[in-house]
Amino acid sequence: MVERPPTGSIPDAPGSYQFRDRDGRIIYVGKAKSLRNRLGNYFQKNLPMRTATMVRTAESVEWIQVDNELEALMLEYSLIKQHRPRFNIRLVDDKSYPFLAVTESDEWARAMVMRGKKRKGVRYYGPFGHAYAIRETLDLLLRTFPIRTCSDNKLERHKKLGRPCLLFHIEKCSGPCVGEISREDYDELVSSLVSFLDGETDEVVADLEHRMTVAAENYEFELAARLRDQMGSVRKAIEKQQMVAARNEDFDVIGLHGDELETAVQVFFIRRGRVVGRRGFIVDRVEELDEFELTDKILEGVYSEEPAVGYPKQVLVPVESSDPELYSAWMGELRGSAVSVRVPQRGDKRALLETVTRNAKESFGRHRMKRASDHNSRARALNELQEYLQLDESPLRIECYDMSHIQGTDYVGSMVVVEDGLPKKSDYRRFKIKTVDGNNDFAAMAEVLERRLTAYVIDQKKPVEERGRFAYPPNLIVVDGGKGQLSASLEVIREMGLEHEIPIVSLAKQFEEVYIPGQSAPVRIPRQSEALYLLQRLRDESHRFAITYHRQLRGKRMTKSALDDIPGLGPARKSRLLKEFGSVKAVKAASEEDLAALSWLPDQVARTVWKHLHSA
Repeated sequence: MVERPPTGSIPDAPGSYQFRDRDGRIIYVGKAKSLRNRLGNYFQKNLPMRTATMVRTAESVEWIQVDNELEALMLEYSLIKQHRPRFNIRLVDDKSYPFLAVTESDEWARAMVMRGKKRKGVRYYGPFGHAYAIRETLDLLLRTFPIRTCSDNKLERHKKLGRPCLLFHIEKCSGPCVGEISREDYDELVSSLVSFLDGETDEVVADLEHRMTVAAENYEFELAARLRDQMGSVRKAIEKQQMVAARNEDFDVIGLHGDELETAVQVFFIRRGRVVGRRGFIVDRVEELDEFELTDKILEGVYSEEPAVGYPKQVLVPVESSDPELYSAWMGELRGSAVSVRVPQRGDKRALLETVTRNAKESFGRHRMKRASDHNSRARALNELQEYLQLDESPLRIECYDMSHIQGTDYVGSMVVVEDGLPKKSDYRRFKIKTVDGNNDFAAMAEVLERRLTAYVIDQKKPVEERGRFAYPPNLIVVDGGKGQLSASLEVIREMGLEHEIPIVSLAKQFEEVYIPGQSAPVRIPRQSEALYLLQRLRDESHRFAITYHRQLRGKRMTKSALDDIPGLGPARKSRLLKEFGSVKAVKAASEEDLAALSWLPDQVARTVWKHLHSA
C-alpha cells in the first residue's frame, strides 16, 4: 500500500498526480486545483470501496505541477490516453459507427461508407446508427450528385477498358473514368454534395427548381422531368435529416443513464438545426465519481479528439460539470471560439435532452442484459483459475503461447493476451523462430519465452518512464501442450530467476488437462466451469493467431520473386523494372545492354541484376 507523502512536500498548486503499482505501472491519473488538498483525501479512513482498492494496489504516488487548472486538465487527459490506467474511467464505443465520407483528397472524389479512424483529406458526416441508413441516403443523393462510389481499382480497370460501369448507364455516376465529365464540372458536383451534407439544402432545392422551370420553358421536357425526379430525391434525403432546432444552431446533446458500475452515454450531433449523427458509449466507472465529476469525464472522452462533424458552439448535458467555467474554457480552446456547457431547463432543448436520455436508457438496458452474464462469468473464471491452479493472486493478465509450422519450415510462435478476462489485441505478438532447425516444439517454445521475458528483465533495470509496453510480468503463462512443453518453458523461467514471480501451466488438448510444475498428475478443471472455458478460448485464439502468421510467411515464400534480394534493387526499382518489361520472364530475357540502357537504373545495379538472373 502506498505511504502518505509528507504534507509539506506536496505543492499547494494545480497539477496532475499519478499512482503507480509495485511494477511501476501508472494505475490512476487525476487532476487537482490544489495537489496538497486532493492527495490528502486519499489517506483518510472510510474511503469509497473502489478508491480504497486503488490505494491498496498502489506502491507510490507522484505529481506534476502546472500553472493553472486548464493545463492540469490537458495534462491529465494526455497521461490517461498514453498509459490507459486500469482505475481510471473508460469510455468504450458500444459499437463501431459508420460514417458517410467524401474522399476530397482523391483525384476523383468518392462517396462511401467508412468506419474506424479518421483519415486526412476525407470529409465525414455522421456517425449513423446503421450502414443501411447511409446507403439509402447516398442512393437518393447520387441521382442529383452523381459522383463515383467505386473503388480505386475499379476506376482504373474501367479507364483501361474505355467503357463505364452500370452506374453510369443508370445515371448514378457521371463517368469520370471515361472522360464523360470535365474536371471542373465534377469538382462542382462534389462541392454541391458537400454543401448539401453540410446543411445548405435550400440553395440546392432552389437551383433544381430554377433549372427545371427554365427547361420546361424551353420545351426540354425530358430534362425537366429528370430535374423533377432529382428534386424529389433531394427532398426525401432532407426528410431523413430530422430538423430539431433553428437553422443557425450548432450544438450537441448528451444523455446519460446507468448504475454504480457503468453508464450508457448517447451523443446527438446537431448542425444547422438538423441531427447529422449520433454516437454511443459505455462508461466503465472503475473510479469513484459523483454525477458532476462523471459529466467532466464524459466531456473529456467525447471531445478530446475532434468529432467528425466538428466542435459545437454549445453542449447540453443532463447534470452540470463540477467546474463549468473550466470545461467551457477547455472546449473553447479546442474550437477556437466560445463554447458553452449547460443544462437546459425548459423548452425544445429540454425536450430534446429527454429524448436523448431515453435513447441512453434503452442502450443501457440492452448492455446490462449482456453484461449480467458476461461480467459475472469473467469474474468467476478468474476466481476459479486462482483456486484450481493454486495461484497467490487472481490472474488479471494471462499470456498464452503456441507454435505453428509444417515439417519444421516457416516456424512461428504466437503470444495472445487476456486482461481482466477480455482479449487485449494491442498486446498480441508473433515470433519468427530464429534458432531452431527442424521439428522441435520444445526448443521453439523456449526461444519464444526467452525473447519475451528477456525484454521484461532488461526493462526492469531501466527508469520507470523509459520502460516499454512489456516491462511488466503476466500473472499467469499458459503454454499449449503437455509435460514436455511445460518442462522446456519452466527451464527458461528458472534460468532467468523468475520461477517465484511468474506462474506457468500447460494445457494439453487431448483431455483438456492442465499441468502444473511440481505435480505429476494433471489438474482436471470441471468441464462446465468458466475457468476451463476461458483457458480453451485463450488456447484456441493463440492457435488461430499462430496459424494466421504461419500462412502469411508460407504465402510470401511461395510467391517470392526472382527479383527479390538483389543488392541495389529495392521495392521501388523492382516495381519500375516490372512495369518497364511487363513480367519477370521478360526481364530474364533482356540482355545486360537492355538493362543498362534504362536511364534510371545505375549501371552497377543493372550488371548485378543480369548476373543474378543468369547465375543458375
